[in-house]
Amino acid sequence: MPTYHLATFQSDATPPVGHPLCGGWIEPVRGVDDPLKVLGVVLLGVGKPVVMCAVDWTGLRNEAYRTWRKALADAAHTVPENVCLHCVHPHNAPFADTEAQKLLAEVKGPPLLDLKFFDRCVADSADAIKKALMKTVEFDRVGAGEGAVEKVASNRRVLGPDGKVKFVRTSATKSQEARDADVGLIDPKLRTLSFWTGDTPLAALHFYATHPMSYYGDGRVSADFCGLARQKRQDEQKGVFQVYFTGCAGNVTAGKYNDGAKENRPVLRDRIYDGMTAAWKATKTYPVTGWEYRVEPVKLPPRSEKLFGEEQSTADMKDEKQTKAKRNNAALQLTWLKRKDAPIEITALDFGKHITTLHLPGEPFVEFQLAAQKLRPDAAVFVAGYGDDGPGYIPTAAAYLQGGYEPTVALAGPDSEAIVLKAMAKVLNADTARK
Repeated sequence: MPTYHLATFQSDATPPVGHPLCGGWIEPVRGVDDPLKVLGVVLLGVGKPVVMCAVDWTGLRNEAYRTWRKALADAAHTVPENVCLHCVHPHNAPFADTEAQKLLAEVKGPPLLDLKFFDRCVADSADAIKKALMKTVEFDRVGAGEGAVEKVASNRRVLGPDGKVKFVRTSATKSQEARDADVGLIDPKLRTLSFWTGDTPLAALHFYATHPMSYYGDGRVSADFCGLARQKRQDEQKGVFQVYFTGCAGNVTAGKYNDGAKENRPVLRDRIYDGMTAAWKATKTYPVTGWEYRVEPVKLPPRSEKLFGEEQSTADMKDEKQTKAKRNNAALQLTWLKRKDAPIEITALDFGKHITTLHLPGEPFVEFQLAAQKLRPDAAVFVAGYGDDGPGYIPTAAAYLQGGYEPTVALAGPDSEAIVLKAMAKVLNADTARK
């Protein structure tokens, strides 16, 4: 019988005072409410090791993503495509695109990222993996459970009778009329993937689809309510390593239930925590008989509008009269255009009949998560978004015609939906699973 081993690792990724937050668009670091972490697991025993890692940052784009992914791969003695690297996406946190930072530095633009700090975080996480591999533990069972999360997620896009976006519910929504509107399309379940030795749990990986911000922009670093819920579980289950992944939350926020009041953060934390505990209680475990790891590279088409083109983006980035957000966004658009021929990998870790994970780039709409579950009705499907964030938002094709916020900043065009769905079906082995 083959044996399977698990290593857990963590490192700190808390930015120093003065560091830009959310790509330099908001107030920089003034203090720390709670630390930011890099948390992950390494699975060994089938082919090359697989790494699943979540970073409490807003996003990792393009070369920053590839650099960090390769460092983790090298440390784990595997290949970059076997590293499932994701961000949790709080906003009082760093947003990394190393190429964009270099472009901005050339034109004396607003800072986006401290490159030395970035390099240190990458090195620290790689060192953490190396140390973790010295003390792996054997596992022989894998578990799946789900629990309902009450009064957290709501769809950001409230459509009017004309089929166009009438309200945009941000993470903190002040408009009572927008908050009173229907919840809209969400995935109400939090799902927990776990690894066990017999009856002893080793690690719990939680997946839920919502923007994880209660409030931000005050310069106070925080993993926000999802990170705090994860920590609350960790404090309670000291022997079980806890990781949290944000699912397909591109068009999902807590806006229906949150007006931005600071006292709402612990309330939202406890609602996520309750979902975690419910998923844990509902967990069923299955013997591990191996796994398959599938990779499908895709190329997502850049936007064709002049606003997103190289000429306009270069002009906006250089224009000292533009806002920080406008100039930094322009730099991010340029780095996306530069890497348009470099594919993004969509991946899945499949444990067979009962359990599979799906790893997606960017900020996918929740429709992709719901589609994944329909593609594999035989299994519990755990979906993580916010992988390689080069394209930013990945809306549905229809969303570009409906209006709203996301299509105004999405860097890939409406054909992306069909490309992503096709790749999802392939890595999820959907046709075979149905037979």
